[in-house]
Amino acid sequence: MKKRVLVVITLFAVIVLLIVSYQTEIKQLIYPREYEELVSKYSSEYGVPESLVYAVIYTESRFKPDARSSVGAIGLMQLMPDTLDWLSRLLDEPNPSGNIEDPETNIKYGTYYLKHLMDRFGSWETALAAYNAGHGRVSQWLKDERYSKDGSTLYNIPIEETKNYVNKVMSVCDIYKEIYNDGEDQ
Repeated sequence: MKKRVLVVITLFAVIVLLIVSYQTEIKQLIYPREYEELVSKYSSEYGVPESLVYAVIYTESRFKPDARSSVGAIGLMQLMPDTLDWLSRLLDEPNPSGNIEDPETNIKYGTYYLKHLMDRFGSWETALAAYNAGHGRVSQWLKDERYSKDGSTLYNIPIEETKNYVNKVMSVCDIYKEIYNDGEDQ
């Protein structure tokens, strides 16, 4: 009996040591960097941190290009078809709506949308709130003293789903920066 307990304790200790030793590799399996070439290309082109793009993709679709939400958002970064049409007009490009599930199209326009929202709102947290709840709604929140004290920083997000979304994306972004040693500023 003592021998069996000793074997179990030893086996448990070996497993714990392996987990600790391979902690980064295990996290990289959980938080992959799929579509690395596309994320790198459009992050660089639009000035959006790669870790943030990966965090949005992870949170929105878990890297499934054919993901669809109950409200009609599609693809890796869960773009609405109307949003894609609007973004293509902003970029003065032909309407790519037929390719919304295409990883390159989705990452390109999703990343550009993040940049557009960052330019408009000035912080990634507020940009993410707008990505989730809509930029019109966030603009209204910024005018309301219950949610913004200065009209430019969102201190309180009134929709629990959006608050949780922003917190989740920022947490996942921190994980990506940690495990891939991305020293990029946000």
